[in-house]
Amino acid sequence: MKQRQLGSGGPQISAIGIGAMSFSNFYGETDEAQSHAILQTALDEGVTHIDTANVYGPHVSESVIGSFLAKQGAARHEMFTIATKAGITKDPDTGARAFNNSAAHLEEQLDASLARLGLEKVDLFYVHRRDSSLPIEEVTDTLAGLIKKGKIGGFGFSEIAPSSLRRANAVHHVMAVQSEYSLAVRFPELGLVQSTKELGTALVAFSPVGRSLLTDRPCSPEKAETLPFLKVNPRFQEPNLTANIEAGKAFRQLAADMGSSAAALAIAWLIHQGDHVIPIPGTRSPDHLREHCAGVRLDLDAAALAAIEEALPVGWAHGDRYSQTQWVGPEKYC
Repeated sequence: MKQRQLGSGGPQISAIGIGAMSFSNFYGETDEAQSHAILQTALDEGVTHIDTANVYGPHVSESVIGSFLAKQGAARHEMFTIATKAGITKDPDTGARAFNNSAAHLEEQLDASLARLGLEKVDLFYVHRRDSSLPIEEVTDTLAGLIKKGKIGGFGFSEIAPSSLRRANAVHHVMAVQSEYSLAVRFPELGLVQSTKELGTALVAFSPVGRSLLTDRPCSPEKAETLPFLKVNPRFQEPNLTANIEAGKAFRQLAADMGSSAAALAIAWLIHQGDHVIPIPGTRSPDHLREHCAGVRLDLDAAALAAIEEALPVGWAHGDRYSQTQWVGPEKYC
């Protein structure tokens, strides 16, 4: 397994990680045994980075990872580089999603995450969504304090703008920024890919296979209707979803002609976008994880990259990546 550095000065990790949102029934029913099988497959394939969050479940993903680690004894501290997140809450009156980046909340949630994971420290702790009522410099000070306390190895932010990254990094080095990035979502190329590279910050790419659109088995309209997140997502609503499945045919054929799965080719393309880019696909299938790992081993020359761009030119996808409600929290910058 190829290795990458998790931000300048950060640990060496596998060039691909696992997005553990899939351990929490987000994309369909799963259970602890199924998630443990994914983690064991990760070890077998040399995958060493696991990305989770307190809201996945909530708490289910972290607890499942914790129960797997507990079986490993003392070795659990060396097996994976683990990232978790906090900062998303619910309004107590309306139940609507809200954000809290206060020092007290972040440390309280971190302590609870550590307990579920069975660890004294996580390697990377993200602010899952920015709380706009607090200056990012103040939040960065809070996170730097958690490093001094020995509770985290480094910190990052999820779905922030390049300008916010620069403000935070002026206070303390930001280990990673997490953003959706794939052949279906190219907006990070308008500043985030460049600023993370310049500042020595890892760009951790979630949904690198486009929530199935960049695989050989894209989600059907019937399946999307059963999944709460996708059924309200414009890209997965009709007529957009059928149009997207049709638009992906050329890419799927290109992958087949290259002797690859579509998912592996999507991962390979992303890895070729910069040494600091680290995809974290999520899956409930060991076979799909092996496909993702195969993408790390694909070397793409200029002709192959050009063929991919021809099959899926920038802007090919129909529909926004988020609904208006889902857009509450991520920072828009282009």
